[in-house]
Amino acid sequence: MAYLQSRLSPVQFVQTAKRQRVWLASALILILVAVISPQQSIDSAVFVASALWQTAPYLILSIAIAAGVGASGADNLIARAFSGSPLLMILLAALAGGLSPFCSCGVIPLIAALLAMGVPLSAVMAFWLSSPVMDPSMFFLTSGVLGVEFALAKTLAAVGLGVFGGLVVLLFANSGGLSDPLREGIGNGGCGGSKVRDPKPVVWRFWQEQTRRTKFLSEALKTTLFLAQWLLLAFLLESLMLAFIPAETITSLLGGTGLAPIALATVVGVPAYLNGYAALPLIGGLIG
Repeated sequence: MAYLQSRLSPVQFVQTAKRQRVWLASALILILVAVISPQQSIDSAVFVASALWQTAPYLILSIAIAAGVGASGADNLIARAFSGSPLLMILLAALAGGLSPFCSCGVIPLIAALLAMGVPLSAVMAFWLSSPVMDPSMFFLTSGVLGVEFALAKTLAAVGLGVFGGLVVLLFANSGGLSDPLREGIGNGGCGGSKVRDPKPVVWRFWQEQTRRTKFLSEALKTTLFLAQWLLLAFLLESLMLAFIPAETITSLLGGTGLAPIALATVVGVPAYLNGYAALPLIGGLIG
C-alpha cells in the first residue's frame, strides 16, 4: 500500500482505495480472525473456498449472461416496455425491471430519462422498484446458493413489489399528486438513459464484431471482479456468523410467526447497506 501511495497522487490513491475497499475489508477481517482464533481463520478460508467452488457454475453463467447482455445491446429492449395503457405499462415495466440487468444505482439515470420522455411516473416506479431486486445474473446465482424455488419466489416478489408501487403511484397521480416529479434540467444524463432516449438495435450474434467481442470480455472481467469481491466477503461473514452467533440467538430475534419478525427484519434490513449478491450467502446462513 505504501508503494502504491508513492506512485499515485493523493486523489488517485483515495480513488484506488475506494475501489479496493471490499477486498481490503475481507483481508482485514481474515487477519483479525487469525489473531483471535487461528483455527477459525483456517476454517473460514476453507469454508469460503468450498462455497465459491460450489457456486462456480452459477457464477460463470451469471457472468456470461451479464456480459452477453452488454455486448449484444439487449438492454435496449427495455424501451419497448413503456407503451400502452397505464395498467399495462405498470405490469410490463415491473416485468422488465425484474428481467433487466440494471443495479440500484445505475437505474437512476434511466429513471430520469424515462420521466424526461414523458413516461408516466406509475410505470417508472414499477420498473424502479423491481429492477434492483432481481436480474438474470441474480436469478441464476440465487438458484445456486438458495435454490430455484427461492429464486422464483424472489422474482415474483420483485414483480409484485413493482406492480404494487406502480398502482399506488397511479392512485396518487389520478388524485392530482406527483404531477411534476423531475427536477428542472435533469433527464439527459447517464449511460442507462441513452438506452431509452436513443435505443440501438440488438445484435444477438455479437461475437461476429470485434468491438462487441471486446465489450463482452470487458463486461465479463468487470462482472467477475464485482461478484468475486462481494461473494468473498459474504461467504467470509457467513462462516463467522455460523461459528460465533448461536442459532438460538437468531431464531429468538427473527423466528416465530406473525408480523413482528417481518417488521424487525425490515427495520434491520433497510438501513443495512448490503449488496444483493453479498446478501445471498448470509441469507443462506440465516436459513440454515
